[in-house]
Amino acid sequence: MPGFTRPQPFASWPLMIRGAAEARQIADRSRRLLICSLLMAGLSGCSLLQGFSVPDPAVPDPPAASSTADGAAAQRPTFGLLYTAWIKPEQKIATVKIRLSRNPELVYRMRFFIDPDRYSGFLSSGDLLVEGKEVLWTPPAEDAWLQFDVDLLSRRRNGRYDGYISDAWALFRADDLVPPVRTVMEDGAHAKAKLELKLPDGWSVSTRYPRYTSGRYNIDDPDRRVDRPTGAEITTLVWPISSRRVPILPITSQPVGQGVKRMDMLAFLRWTIPTMQEIFPQFPERLLIVSAGKPMWRGALSAPNSLYLHVDRPMISGNGTSTLIHELVHVAMSARGGPKADWIVEGLAEFYSLEVLHRSGSLSSERYQAAHRELAKWGTEAETLEVERSHGPITAKAVARLRQIDQEIRLRSNGQRSLDDVVRALAQEKGPITRERFEVLVQQMQLQS
Repeated sequence: MPGFTRPQPFASWPLMIRGAAEARQIADRSRRLLICSLLMAGLSGCSLLQGFSVPDPAVPDPPAASSTADGAAAQRPTFGLLYTAWIKPEQKIATVKIRLSRNPELVYRMRFFIDPDRYSGFLSSGDLLVEGKEVLWTPPAEDAWLQFDVDLLSRRRNGRYDGYISDAWALFRADDLVPPVRTVMEDGAHAKAKLELKLPDGWSVSTRYPRYTSGRYNIDDPDRRVDRPTGAEITTLVWPISSRRVPILPITSQPVGQGVKRMDMLAFLRWTIPTMQEIFPQFPERLLIVSAGKPMWRGALSAPNSLYLHVDRPMISGNGTSTLIHELVHVAMSARGGPKADWIVEGLAEFYSLEVLHRSGSLSSERYQAAHRELAKWGTEAETLEVERSHGPITAKAVARLRQIDQEIRLRSNGQRSLDDVVRALAQEKGPITRERFEVLVQQMQLQS
């Protein structure tokens, strides 16, 4: 990612799309911008923050097959995969159609794993078998498509929503559009996937994915052979929009009369992102931040290159930690914990929420030390770190342990290495973080001097 210095405006964030006349105005302005933009929108307590790193808001669609692809990738058989979703607020659903748009003969079977309470109305060409929580589709060699409905309302046990749609806006995970799938296909084959969204008149959409001039989105995950939409992707809105230009934000937008503290968040990120980039050199170039009020869940969640943060969550808590930075660390590492190793993942996110604030000058040394003392005290309430899900006192105990490990690495390596080197290595690796792998990396860093 390009270097980031605090006196400069933000760099390398994705583009937000608007509806109707405003979309054309933003597109016209965007083409004239030679610096990156940061955009934010909110409605009825719901907001979204993102930007982009290219002067044009969209790129041309790629040809059906490229003769310039590098190496073996150019030789691999490829099939087209088009996801089309019709958002239907009056029914609180999305109707999704999956079409094998090119070389469908490469795909033998697709087995979807569904929640029957959310996915229904399955139709298809070819053979289709719906049994309980599984849907088996055998596509034909031509005109291969599968269609179904998705309930976009997702309610947590506490009654709040982590997916919601009203007559005016919707906010949900893109994962909800297409359930997990296992595909049987020709050896070496892989998909070229696109997402197309059909919205009510006057609605707009925001996503972390790059958009083609056709209006479709490029769904490309290098770790998957069959890509599907993932992440906290979509916020649509129809409220009146106000747009204006300010010195550090070439374009900012928000619905009239909303209390979203967008400028506070922009200033906070402007000051802390450079430190995040120093710790995590592979910090994503495209980032989507969605913030929402009632009736959404009062918490925070991260996903690939995106995160959700309830509007009531403070950017810096009274104990000196930051939920926003905590989730950004999750985004930077893209990691999950192995068996009884969740304390490592959650502990690192909390540990570096303090480190980023302190190193960036956002938190004084006195408050930094006080925060660690408070977490260490809270951590005494936890008997062990080895649990399936880390939370509260367990995460606090993990922070104390990680701080001790950091000090040991610095001491034994004569100051040449630190916990930073461990997390950079973990961030580059694929798969879950295990305690065994973590301990190996710690030992390696201790021996380097």
